[in-house]
Amino acid sequence: MSAPADPVDARIAEGAFLLVDKPRGPSSHQVTAWVRDLLGVERAGHAGTLDPNVSGLLWIGVGPALKLLPLVLEFPKRYVGVVALHGPASAEELERVRREFTGPIYQTPPVRSAVKRERRVRTIHRLDVLEYDPPRLLLDVVADSGTYVRTLAVDLGEALGVGAHLEELRRVATGPFTESESATLSALADAVARRTAGEPGPLLARLRPIDEVWREFPTIVVKDAAASAVAHGAGLAAGGIVALPRPFAAGARVALVDRTGTLIATGIARHDAATIRAVPHGWVVDGTRVFADPARYPVRWRSAPADGPAGSSPAGR
Repeated sequence: MSAPADPVDARIAEGAFLLVDKPRGPSSHQVTAWVRDLLGVERAGHAGTLDPNVSGLLWIGVGPALKLLPLVLEFPKRYVGVVALHGPASAEELERVRREFTGPIYQTPPVRSAVKRERRVRTIHRLDVLEYDPPRLLLDVVADSGTYVRTLAVDLGEALGVGAHLEELRRVATGPFTESESATLSALADAVARRTAGEPGPLLARLRPIDEVWREFPTIVVKDAAASAVAHGAGLAAGGIVALPRPFAAGARVALVDRTGTLIATGIARHDAATIRAVPHGWVVDGTRVFADPARYPVRWRSAPADGPAGSSPAGR
């Protein structure tokens, strides 16, 4: 009789995320490499880079979860930071600037950023002044992924007419996931040591299943033939829809799942949930990013009539 599979190895093989409390000092890449070596896996990746001097919640994916790291980037991020003003500001001025910078704003990435320096729009969902002890502000910021809080601090200072810079920053949440769910590097090391000693439970608890991420997005249950087509890179037509468990708007990221609830791919809905099933032609979800192994979904659409519209057979069966 064969020995039962190691639960940690099984979880990693399915794909898992770790929520790490990154300390100040190392880069996100260094922390990810350390976790990779600690777990003894070949590859690991992170989502939402934190500068070396920024601490807080860092997502690290291992195994098949690497394919889903882009989904993490779609969650808004929450930060608590200290901004040092270079001159005095009244409560009225702070409130004016707070309102001015809540909502869509323009940002240019800083010179040392890893992305191309092009002006772009990011949304500040919430900007609260938790405390003002001159010359320092304690800010609570919820913003789109890719927002540069350091740049935001400088822009706030310019809007106040006094100048400012960011002194300290911590990421406290990514979407619905908070810092209270993260583990320090020392805690992870302890969990690995306990696994080596025959107690895998603590480490298994830190390896978050991938469905915790994709289930945060609206799902579309698809027919078997449509599941096969999507798994091989096609979009989804309306006839391939079985059920829409949650409402969504046009342009939303949606998860496409088969009848068993297994994730096949994610994509962008071209119509809202109220109208999507009535669309007569064309893809209703496209821009798909396939997660499932296509070999699990045998090709089922080649029997379609030669004169039928491309992609129509998978959606309707």
